Amino acid sequence: MTVTVYGGGSWGTALAHVLACAGRETRLLVRDAAVAEAVNERGENPRYLPGLRLHEGVRAVMDCSALARSDLWVLAVPCQSQRAALEGVRHLLRPDTLLVNAAKGIELNSLKPMSEVVAEALGRPGHFARRYAVLSGPSFAREVVEGKPTAVVLGCADDALGASLRELFASSWFRSYSSTDVRGVELGGAVKNVIAIAAGVSDGLNFGHNARAALITRGLAEITRLGVALGARPATFMGLSGVGDLMLTCAGDLSRNRQVGLRLGRGERLSAITGDMRSVAEGVKTSAAVYRLAQSLGVDMPITAAMNAVLDGSLSPAEAVRGLMSRALKEEG
Repeated sequence: MTVTVYGGGSWGTALAHVLACAGRETRLLVRDAAVAEAVNERGENPRYLPGLRLHEGVRAVMDCSALARSDLWVLAVPCQSQRAALEGVRHLLRPDTLLVNAAKGIELNSLKPMSEVVAEALGRPGHFARRYAVLSGPSFAREVVEGKPTAVVLGCADDALGASLRELFASSWFRSYSSTDVRGVELGGAVKNVIAIAAGVSDGLNFGHNARAALITRGLAEITRLGVALGARPATFMGLSGVGDLMLTCAGDLSRNRQVGLRLGRGERLSAITGDMRSVAEGVKTSAAVYRLAQSLGVDMPITAAMNAVLDGSLSPAEAVRGLMSRALKEEG
């Protein structure tokens, strides 16, 4: 099987490494000529994963025509850029091509999850029940390339395809599960980034472990409410793409979204924070999308609302926390 990973950031590079280690012919489609040269000549992506050695089977390319010769496209373009990126290559999609989306987010303009964005961008709505999956779960790119044990989940509506893909995305240190709840898997991966910013804000304000645990727990409740309103199964959010990814992203210092929150809590401006980040913190724009989506559905998401207000500048981090703590008391559940 020939694979092209579309997007040469940290996560796309890590997945290309995983697939090459599993013996797949793997191309990494990048935009930066310097990155392509470094991957091919030195086996390293110095921009996103400096100092880490990639499998020799990863070959960087810059010509999108590589997609036409690929049996599997792994989509690792950031979610807010993915529609435009795919519209430009839709003519290269073969009827038998498999698609695995590794981006985590909700499109800001349309408020749609990535499964719907991809179907519209590629113009193949009937293609997706049989040929599409979303990959999510607790997985820092750097630790994946370092060969540290990692488990993820592939959301795929077709049982047989899910079983096939979980074998494809597997190695001695990278374990894949499958789930038929595509909507639940993609929403868990998207919304946890918003809660991770909140957890970072709390830690940046030195509010301690109690506060972080409360944010993770109540954040999971928010994610589940939204997911159920959109047709996801509640149990999915107790798995890898829900509580697993949420715990990692809220507590791990390799999390870009947590880092945004930490720096906001310490008094830095959002523009300065995002301006010096090499990789995209998806939660920044996803927070506005999730907030608007929750409002349209009548779903109560107070942590998301508070983070949206902090990110748009209408509340300070301390004011947002005071607002959350002063809400009316109620029964849990």
